[in-house]
Amino acid sequence: MQPARSAALLAAVAVVVLASAASCRGQLANNYYAGKCGNASVETIIQDAVKARLAWDKRMVAGLLHLQFHDCFVDGCDASILLDGPNTEKTAVQNSGIFGYDFIDDVKTALENVCPGVVSCADIIIAATRDAVAMCGGPRYQVQLGRRDGMVSQASRASILPGPNVDIPTAISLFSKKNLNSFDMAILMGAHTVGVTHCSVIHDRLYDFNGTGLPDPGMDPLYVWILTTFACPKGQAFDNIVYLDDPSSILLVDKSYYAQIMKRHGVLAVDQALGDHSSTAWMVNFLATTDFFPSMFSYALNKLAALDVLTGTAGEIRKNCRRTN
Repeated sequence: MQPARSAALLAAVAVVVLASAASCRGQLANNYYAGKCGNASVETIIQDAVKARLAWDKRMVAGLLHLQFHDCFVDGCDASILLDGPNTEKTAVQNSGIFGYDFIDDVKTALENVCPGVVSCADIIIAATRDAVAMCGGPRYQVQLGRRDGMVSQASRASILPGPNVDIPTAISLFSKKNLNSFDMAILMGAHTVGVTHCSVIHDRLYDFNGTGLPDPGMDPLYVWILTTFACPKGQAFDNIVYLDDPSSILLVDKSYYAQIMKRHGVLAVDQALGDHSSTAWMVNFLATTDFFPSMFSYALNKLAALDVLTGTAGEIRKNCRRTN
């Protein structure tokens, strides 16, 4: 990157970040659980559980990132996505691909065994995601805790989640309603570095883009051939998974997702649109060609984790993450 262009991009990034730097963390705090669990360490219990799960299920980092985003984006980080029952967020079509509920249950059980009624399910999501990101090559960052759990969960509320084919102006508008700017959005989409989708989701991009009977011309033709030949051939018996990043780094939280977009290998329509739209293309270029992604990713995750949190006497501390007390 040319020095002048690099300086200009850095200046633009600084403006965007500073414009969104206002804190909305309420009564959250660093080391919130210190001394609140007897001789046991809440942070260590969560960290050990994440490490044990990742030892045999590396997908969990993607599951936790997905879980945090879908919980926080709807009605704030209140673990409402964990509640069972008819017409809860968990039943919404937008959340059909979420996994990791069993892992959250396991962590909650471990914590309840040593200090019942102390640690919220909402905080477990945030802390476990932080640990999984760090253990999978991403940044090590501190989170503030002290959230309480919500008591309401409605499937209809999940309709505000941006879908895989959303256009960039609409996506920017959806994020702005959550006090997340376009750069926050571009960085948070970097979570796709460990994500997957299914052939059914991208079928039209590969075979019938906008009813043309042809592939999306915005996708690299060689990449289309690879996907249609190996991952998503016509007439396949199963709805195969497709990695959203280069398969060689799919289990690593890194900036390679943005490099894929620049090669026109964006799998989801919204992925490639991020690199094509005039308002966000420079962000993709910046994140792909510099080493700022780790620090910016942790910043954006913490900003997401602070959305509309319940603290003090609001909400409750669930005994079981799947139901209210």
